Amino acid sequence: MPAPRPTIADKRRAFRQLHASGCFVIPNPWDVGSARYLQSLGFKALATTSSGFASSQGRSDGASSREAVLAHLREIVAATDVPINADFESGFARDPAGVAESVRLAVETGVAGLSIEDSTGDAARPLYAIDEAVSRLRAARGAIDRAGGDTLLVGRAECFLVGRPDLDETVARLKAYANAGADCLYAPGIRTREQIAAVVAAVAPKPVNLLVGSASEFTLQDIAALGVRRVSVGGALARAAWAGFMSAAKLIAEQGRFDGLANTARGQELDAFFRADLQHRGAR
Repeated sequence: MPAPRPTIADKRRAFRQLHASGCFVIPNPWDVGSARYLQSLGFKALATTSSGFASSQGRSDGASSREAVLAHLREIVAATDVPINADFESGFARDPAGVAESVRLAVETGVAGLSIEDSTGDAARPLYAIDEAVSRLRAARGAIDRAGGDTLLVGRAECFLVGRPDLDETVARLKAYANAGADCLYAPGIRTREQIAAVVAAVAPKPVNLLVGSASEFTLQDIAALGVRRVSVGGALARAAWAGFMSAAKLIAEQGRFDGLANTARGQELDAFFRADLQHRGAR
């Protein structure tokens, strides 16, 4: 008899266990199909990507509404049997009370974890002051605790992504977010061994997420040796899919050539995968 699908509590418990030791990859699907395919490859958890989802909806990163993102989270959670970490951007609010309300709604979608950024979206003031950012993280922590406390909170320092690649500031922010209740820390944009090692050491024993958003000299073994607990790829898989699509489409539009379709996935293979996946899910 097929095993029953894991409950939300099961997924959240499994997600916390993944963060307890070792190093795992948490790749980023952008829709149900990509999520189910990644799950079939044996990944133990997945994370949404704000940029990947936005482009699939014809929007730029950061332009999706809270309602659209919450609907996306519900869809991905319902479609998968592994824990889902939500790229929850900056909490869809500026004030702590608004962040708390957004986090409450995100927890209700069934995600096993969610991240809150410290970026403002304002080029003139790209980051919240550290005291504001800490208040926002504390509000998120409070919302999670009031909902049972089993959803993992990720604190993100966006310094390197907004043109302030200051490692000292990044470390100070991550340490403050850890003290404010973040379970996992994340500084997208750090790349060198020295940067990664400094971040890991600064927030130890709390786990660190590393973004590998482009081709890298590091293997997963290298990253694990630096003490990183989990590795995400952000919107990179979605951009890889877009790259193939854009290249093939431009050849047709600009040169009337179809050789860009030479390396596409076979329709029969995709149909067979999704047919088998649906049958497997229906049997449970």
